[in-house]
Amino acid sequence: MNVDDLRLLVSDLDSTLRSIEAVVDVPSKKTAIADLEQQAAAPDLWSDQEHAQEVTSSLSRLQAEVERVEELRGRLDDCGVLIDLGTEESDADTLAEAETGLAAIKPEIDALQIRTLLSGEYDDRDALVTIRSEAGGVDAADFAEMLLRMYLRWADRHGYSAEVYDTSYAEEAGIKSATFTVRCPFAYGTLSVEQGTHRLVRISPFDNQGRRQTSFAGVEVLPVTEETDHIDIPDQDIRVDVFHSSGPGGQSVNTTDSAVRITHLPTGIVVTCQNEKSQIQNKAAALRVLQSRLLERARAEKEAEMRRLKGDGGNSWGSQMRSYVLHPYQMVKDLRTEYETGNPVAVFDGEIDGFIDAGIRWRKTRENE
Repeated sequence: MNVDDLRLLVSDLDSTLRSIEAVVDVPSKKTAIADLEQQAAAPDLWSDQEHAQEVTSSLSRLQAEVERVEELRGRLDDCGVLIDLGTEESDADTLAEAETGLAAIKPEIDALQIRTLLSGEYDDRDALVTIRSEAGGVDAADFAEMLLRMYLRWADRHGYSAEVYDTSYAEEAGIKSATFTVRCPFAYGTLSVEQGTHRLVRISPFDNQGRRQTSFAGVEVLPVTEETDHIDIPDQDIRVDVFHSSGPGGQSVNTTDSAVRITHLPTGIVVTCQNEKSQIQNKAAALRVLQSRLLERARAEKEAEMRRLKGDGGNSWGSQMRSYVLHPYQMVKDLRTEYETGNPVAVFDGEIDGFIDAGIRWRKTRENE
């Protein structure tokens, strides 16, 4: 890359980073950090553990956000200095160092720009994800399990915390459904573009005649509720059932009735949790899942009412959204964004950032229309 190209790249990245800095609003974030630091230093902070965790978590998140922007600004400015020095001294090594630095910075700035597009009401929340097998029999159940592994691998690749709350195993292979949380900044805003129906086309490993099979799995993504959401669930509105936790094929993994199923009587919503060893812990986790589903139900009803008032009777964009084709050719394609790759193996191993980024940009474009 010649000097003019390097300077052009610095200019482009500088423009993008300035727009990010404007959205992040570093000065206001630093003011908030100073206030949280004062609260964190209070000697009685941990007398209220819930408040203390909220303060320390918010402080850590804001500090990380500001540090990331400031670090990228410093590295980009350093690359500009290297280009000036390399040009003045005709030093090819210095210019090469600048080029290497810019190559490393560009994807980080691009990723941060994606984050600034997440401005929805609940986008900064943790995500509650449920995967369900749909049409396609045993292939659909196997596909649902492939998707579960894909998202858990994606979280693992990024160092994000993921916790499986409940897994309902199918009789022959795969899963009927699974519910898990992903805990990281903007998990809901990031993963919400994965919501919808996923389609798999392949030669079925469960068909002794080797025929091609099309199967479907649904992905639901909800924001995890917080104390401020005030989702009131009266005791008389729920029925709580307990049962033995179980694993694949009905194998017992617990000899006591620790698993919990909660039915919300007014809506018919049913949630289960059997990941924890304690019935109390499973009930608490199941209630969190129920609260998230009720929160999403209220949000969806509000959105439907707004569409009705606007005269928009169309369906949500998140219906059938991605095809995974393993036969007669290899391709994974997003049906909304047209983003695609010819490497399904990598996708199923958690390499889905390209799809997520394209989905976030596509959604933002739709919102601005």
